[in-house]
Amino acid sequence: MHLQDKTVIVTGGASGIGAAMARRFAAEGARVVVADLEGDAARTVAATFGGLGLACDVTREADIQDLVRDTEAAFGPVDLFCSNAGLALGEPTHAASASNADWTRAWEVHVMAHVYAARALLPGMIDRGTGYLLQMASAAGLLNQIGDAAYSATKHAAVSFAESLAITHGRDGIRVSVICPQYVATPLLGYEDAEAAADQPGLLSPAAVADAVVEGIARESFLILPHPEVARFVAFKSADHDKWLEAMRSLRGRVLDELGTTALGKMHTLL
Repeated sequence: MHLQDKTVIVTGGASGIGAAMARRFAAEGARVVVADLEGDAARTVAATFGGLGLACDVTREADIQDLVRDTEAAFGPVDLFCSNAGLALGEPTHAASASNADWTRAWEVHVMAHVYAARALLPGMIDRGTGYLLQMASAAGLLNQIGDAAYSATKHAAVSFAESLAITHGRDGIRVSVICPQYVATPLLGYEDAEAAADQPGLLSPAAVADAVVEGIARESFLILPHPEVARFVAFKSADHDKWLEAMRSLRGRVLDELGTTALGKMHTLL
């Protein structure tokens, strides 16, 4: 898909990767709606390119239905919906130690928000014979995130749901891509200044991820890997799962030995 004259929604679009994608899509000629839990911040980003900013809690199906309806009223049928909103809450101690509330929140944001968007959009897209569902997962959805089992499990589920959409609706004219980056200089990692990524190996700026996403959309690739090395890691995992698990255990041990924590904002500095 080329984005010129397309109507696009980006959730979680007020900061980080979402804001970068919204700006990049607009630069490609799309009509972009920026949706975020923080409505004022969404409107601020949208104002930089003449888009529309709307408040939306992606864990509420009614909010997503309203988002789609308001977008269609302003710009016409939605051509591409980017389910980008995400969070990482970590775990206090062992792999099951996060609270039920944290597990539920991760599930709602990383999985059900994608389900709600598909429910709102698929009937119309199928009728038109065209549409694009672009879903943010993570390299953790293909591999794993040390120190956050809820994040890893729900990102795996996000990838699986995207596969189901692609299998079920590919012949209906629906294209599906899932974005699986590793570490990106966003507020999630404690970076307010994306330029900080320039001096750290393996850490991409949000703008670099947005560039990779536009290239992936143009190819209509299912997997969009802003960090190309992820493909190699997935091949290693697939070839010998036990060996991969031992490598991950060793990595976790190194992280704890050198940093004393698996907190996301600290751990990425070793990788």
